[in-house]
Amino acid sequence: MDAVFQWLTPGVSDAAHRTDVLFFSLLAITAAVAAAIFAVVVVFAIRYRASSTVDRSAPPAQNLPLELAWLAALLVSFLSFFAWAAYDYRDLYRAPADAMPVYVVAKQWMWKLQHANGRREIDELHVPVGQAVRVVMTSQDAIHSFYVPALRLKQDVVPGRYTSIWFRATRAGEYHLLCAEYCGTQHAAMRGRIVVMEPAAFARWLEAGPHEPGLAQRGFELFRQYGCSGCHSTRSAVHAPELAGLFGRTVHLADGRSLVADEAYLRDSILLPKKDVVAGFEPIMPSFAGQIGEEDIQAIVHYIRSTRRE
Repeated sequence: MDAVFQWLTPGVSDAAHRTDVLFFSLLAITAAVAAAIFAVVVVFAIRYRASSTVDRSAPPAQNLPLELAWLAALLVSFLSFFAWAAYDYRDLYRAPADAMPVYVVAKQWMWKLQHANGRREIDELHVPVGQAVRVVMTSQDAIHSFYVPALRLKQDVVPGRYTSIWFRATRAGEYHLLCAEYCGTQHAAMRGRIVVMEPAAFARWLEAGPHEPGLAQRGFELFRQYGCSGCHSTRSAVHAPELAGLFGRTVHLADGRSLVADEAYLRDSILLPKKDVVAGFEPIMPSFAGQIGEEDIQAIVHYIRSTRRE
């Protein structure tokens, strides 16, 4: 990785290529329009200079067709770029089904990352080249922003909610990981790196120590430790929803709404259980706010996710 940060580093992801094409297309159109306006100004300045003898007796007061054509061209151009950008933006949040999950907790002033097999990292993220990676993020304190210029990714990380984004790196190497949101006095020191490896090398790295319980296994232990299994099981005497196979399913709520059980819903159900009460059940679950850390919540969520029936 170059020691000196460049203004526009080479893009090394699928999204980077699309983003660069959009950016340079917008830049080219803007430059062409600016050049055309400049040329017209120069031509008129020369033609109608004070010493010229051109006829100024009947200057045009209006030209409605020209004005409408100009406005229509601008409107169509802006709407076209908006639709193009919206399509690419939406794609950033629609991860492939086989995307590799990575859980991220941002805190002043570090990035704490955890893979599904339990391997943890601080200020580093190792990923394989060519593999879709979905990062699920939350913050423990202030607002941060997960920013990887080479991947053309920037996603705010907000306390109290999950945000996720995905990418597929296309070139092995090491790339800057920065915080793009001022988050305190040591904000500038909150930086790390993304290490993109060949798949075989990544598999060896992932299996190398330290050996810790997988994230789903740790989540299952926490699921029992916090007493979740006492209510959310088929043999429980408490009338509570069963969680096995819940992830990804549509949940019908007591107030008539419906939603898909994703990471954000599961997190809210743990910390804000009365926010989305499932239809047919009483709001009897206690809140675990202040009793359980973000990393433990991510482990429990991943355990519930692992019970999904394909």
